[in-house]
Amino acid sequence: MASGSATPPPTSTGSTKLDALKQNTEAVAQPKKLSGVALYSRFAFAGAVCCSLTHGGMTPVDVVKTRIQLDPLTYNNGMIGGFRKVIAKDGAGALLTGAGATFAGYFLQGAFKFGGYEFFKQQSISLFGYETAANNRTAVYLASSACAEFFADIALCPLEATRIRLVSEPTYASGLVSGMSKMASQEGLGAFYAGFGPILFKQVPYTMTKFVVYEKVAEYAYANFFDKATTSNGMNTVINLGSGLIAGFAAAIVSQPADTMLSKINKSKGMPGEGTTSRLIKIAKELGLRGSYSGIGARLFMVGTLTAGQFAIYGDIKRAIGAVGGVEIAK
Repeated sequence: MASGSATPPPTSTGSTKLDALKQNTEAVAQPKKLSGVALYSRFAFAGAVCCSLTHGGMTPVDVVKTRIQLDPLTYNNGMIGGFRKVIAKDGAGALLTGAGATFAGYFLQGAFKFGGYEFFKQQSISLFGYETAANNRTAVYLASSACAEFFADIALCPLEATRIRLVSEPTYASGLVSGMSKMASQEGLGAFYAGFGPILFKQVPYTMTKFVVYEKVAEYAYANFFDKATTSNGMNTVINLGSGLIAGFAAAIVSQPADTMLSKINKSKGMPGEGTTSRLIKIAKELGLRGSYSGIGARLFMVGTLTAGQFAIYGDIKRAIGAVGGVEIAK
């Protein structure tokens, strides 16, 4: 055979019907890449579902964690002891207090968080170029997650304030709608954002840590143990679970002090004339470093579990609804 470039395979089978079948098969095997609203709305939907399901499912743990933070003298026997005391005092139904606010709040937050993260990551790539973004991907992850979380917290804050009030005062209202109505009528709309500073202080570092650690662990796994192009869907889900679990532990430790302060400031309304900043300073002094980590055991379990679940569900939903697109900058 003469040397030279190889002859490319024929593009036609010689049959119009077979050619059409071949093209359809290739189209199914390689889903069409999306962009713009079609892509980011899918990212937002996947994020909304994964956050609402995981946070909503962890409501009982969140109730116990919040009780420990608000009343550490009473709930001083750890997470299991806390469960027992809540049930003994208020009944098993108390473990679902604030479930409606949790599902609704984190549905909105998840849409902004995950959809926003993908959006701002793409904007960074468009602004600086792919190569620069890839070489500085940790900074891109940090900036994108921080921007996304800021907008997510605007949506979350009123619902989180209501949830904490319902948990701290079980007789305050019968549910989300009545709780929000009561807070608005008695304390004004500003009450919903009394904890906006603490929630930013908590959620922004939490989300930055969560996404960076997840991205780094997943990148390490694919670079050293798996071929991303050939890894099965099931193994991708396992990798997402493991990376998310490690990311959740790291994020919980970083954000725990602000989480405790958020619970405290939303427990009750401030004194007449007392501003949010002065309340935060007062709470920080009362807590100290040790007090700010009250309930860390319950929160490590809760955040580690839900973060692992979030990334696993997020990846599966994206794949199921054809959210194919965007730009990966991991090496």
